[in-house]
Amino acid sequence: MDQGTSEWTEFLTSANQLFGATMHPAGVQLPVEGTMPSLEGATGWLNSPLPTAELRGHVVLVQFWTYTCINWLRTLPYLRAWADRYQQYGLVLVGVHTPEFDFEHDLDNVRRAVQDLRVDYPVVADNDYAIWSAFDNHYWPALYFVDAQGQIRHHRFGEGDDEQSEMVVQRLLTDAGAEGIDQSLVSVDARGVEAPADWDSLWSPENYLGYQRTDNFASSNGAVLETPHVYAAPARLRLNHWALAGDWTAKRQAIVLNQAEGRIAYRFHARDLHLVMGPARRGRSVRFQVRIDGERPGAAHGTDLDDQGNGTLTDPRLYQLIRQPGPISDRTCEVTFLDPGVQAYAFTFG
Repeated sequence: MDQGTSEWTEFLTSANQLFGATMHPAGVQLPVEGTMPSLEGATGWLNSPLPTAELRGHVVLVQFWTYTCINWLRTLPYLRAWADRYQQYGLVLVGVHTPEFDFEHDLDNVRRAVQDLRVDYPVVADNDYAIWSAFDNHYWPALYFVDAQGQIRHHRFGEGDDEQSEMVVQRLLTDAGAEGIDQSLVSVDARGVEAPADWDSLWSPENYLGYQRTDNFASSNGAVLETPHVYAAPARLRLNHWALAGDWTAKRQAIVLNQAEGRIAYRFHARDLHLVMGPARRGRSVRFQVRIDGERPGAAHGTDLDDQGNGTLTDPRLYQLIRQPGPISDRTCEVTFLDPGVQAYAFTFG
C-alpha cells in the first residue's frame, strides 16, 4: 500500500523499477545502504521491547506495516515462517506498526490485530511516524535487511519476491557466522486474506472512500463534504467507479452511515474484494448484506460472510467480502448496512 497514491498499478510500476535496481543474488556482495536508524521514537511495544542497542550482533529484519493493509497481510505467512525457522540462527524480526487510518493509532486495536493475526514477533508502535521518518520510508509493507554490524544491506518495498528476500536473510546470517542453516526455502499455506492475489485478473486498484483521496465517485452531484446528505446510486456503474445510496456523511478518511439501510455499490474486476471498515463507536456491531450483480454471493462469499451474503462488523479492520471461485469478469458488489454507524475507509482487491 503506497502512502502517496491510491493507484495500485502505478505503485507496481514504480516499485518494480526499483526492485530491478536493488535485487541481488545470494552469492553477490550486498552493498551497505546505511546504518539502521534508532527505534527510540517508539510510542509503545507489543510482545517484547527491543531497544536498538540490544539488536547489535543480530541480523535484523525491520518490517513496516499497518494492520489493515492487504499487501502486508499477503506477506504475513512468510514473516511467520521466517521468524520460526531463523530465530535459532540469530534473526530478529521487528514489526514497525505505522498507522494509516485514525483507528490504527489505538494500541488496543493493534493489540487485538496482533493476537488475531498470530503476530508473535516484537512489534513497535510508531504512531508519531518517528521511525518511519528515520528510515525515510514511504511504503506499506517495506522490509529492511540489517546485518550483525547494524548496517542496512538490502530493502524490499511492496509484496512478492519472497524467495529472494529469504535468500538475503540466509546470506546475512551466514556472513554473521551462523552454521547449519537449511538452504531450502520455506513453504507456506496461505489462506483467506493472506492468500496471494490473482494478478492476472486484478484490474481494480485500491480506492479510498474518504474525500481526501477517493477516485471515481459516481453518485449524482458528487460528495457533500462533512455534512449529512442523502445520496442516490446510478442504475449502472462504469468499471472501478462507486456510489452511495442513503444518508451518509463524507469525511476526510471515511464515509459514515447516519441511517440504517445505507448502501455502497462498487463495479470491480478482481477475484477478491475487501472493505476496510468499522463501527463508529467502540463496542457497537453493524449487520450488513452483500450482493453480486443483485444476487446472493453463494460460493463467491469471502471469509467474513456466509453464503447468503450476511455479515457483522464489530472491530475496525479489513473484511473480505468476495472471493470468486470461477471465471473473473466485471461485477457489481453492493453492500447494504442494516444498522447505522459504520465507517468505511477503503476498497482493496486481490
